[in-house]
Amino acid sequence: MARSISRNYLRAWIPACAGMTLCEAHENRAIGRLQKALMMFVVRQMLNLCVWAVVFWSSHVFAQQPDTLNVSYASVTGSRIPLWIAKDAGLFEKYGLNVNLVVIAAGNAAIGALSGGDVEVLGAPGTTTMVSAAKGLPVAIIGTFGPGAWKLAAHPSITSIQELRGKTVGISRPGTTIEFATRRALVKLGFTPGKDINILATGLAESNKRIMVMLQGKIDATLVSPDNLFEAETKNLKLSILTDLNEMGIYTSASDLSAKRDFLKNQRQRARAFMMAYCEAIWLGKSNKSVALASFRKQMRENDPRRLEVLYKNYVVDALPLKPFPMEEVIQTEIENLTPTVPELRGKRAAEFVDKTILTELEREGFFTTLSNKYGKTP
Repeated sequence: MARSISRNYLRAWIPACAGMTLCEAHENRAIGRLQKALMMFVVRQMLNLCVWAVVFWSSHVFAQQPDTLNVSYASVTGSRIPLWIAKDAGLFEKYGLNVNLVVIAAGNAAIGALSGGDVEVLGAPGTTTMVSAAKGLPVAIIGTFGPGAWKLAAHPSITSIQELRGKTVGISRPGTTIEFATRRALVKLGFTPGKDINILATGLAESNKRIMVMLQGKIDATLVSPDNLFEAETKNLKLSILTDLNEMGIYTSASDLSAKRDFLKNQRQRARAFMMAYCEAIWLGKSNKSVALASFRKQMRENDPRRLEVLYKNYVVDALPLKPFPMEEVIQTEIENLTPTVPELRGKRAAEFVDKTILTELEREGFFTTLSNKYGKTP
């Protein structure tokens, strides 16, 4: 570039001495120095431009990186489908999040991960959150996976409810929805849990695993989800269905979403982004069956078309609410169930353990109307 500058142009930059022309040698040296100076100037300018380009590009790229959010859920069951769809369909990324989904068993480990900051959102029975909040932990239930649909199933040798007397009923873990729903059902059936019937914590959140323990003779009955019941039937595993909890008027939440209150306040945009992705996943799953089935296949490693249909009907069509507000009536019932063993809950109301503000904001801002316009009529 500097070489193309004419010698006459450079000569004009060379001062004259007392009006006399410099000798050719001096002129050549002066021109060489100017050429070198101009070339260094051009190089410096190009380097500066490169540095600014790199800085601008880097800041732009890093600004576009999605925020990382850790979300846990208690078990690999069909009720987790909104999380799976949001992950598989890229909805978390759509709202600026890079979400890590991890499995942490319900109970102290899960609530410990939430309170310690290892996860920002917890997908687990709301009972854990309520007990922790009653004891001073600043956590709240922010959403639901929908209602549960449990059936009390027994070993095939037990053919009537009365035959349960003196037997052992298996639950998942103490302090979970499974335990309290089981106890409520037994009381309604005329038994005193712990006296007429033994309660055994198996440590197994998935009811299909509890079925296998039951068929091994280690427990006599347990609550079973509809899809696990169907799975048992397809494997020709004989069970005795004693009662349906919904028909008994015992309503539960399949599971709930919880978060720390300071996260909801101080990281509001991230919390909103998560709920927006979660809600859109519900609408997408209901309107596009193939998307939901793909997530069931991937996350549950299920390829049986019949069971996939059962999963879709039970956990997407029947269970998922289009607006996943916490189920306050169910939460209130759980409070009443827990009060005898958790005195801190005495006199408490469901509203004290719930934070609906994000979902309320989204509803007021027309977010659900936007989803309705986008996805149309859903089953």
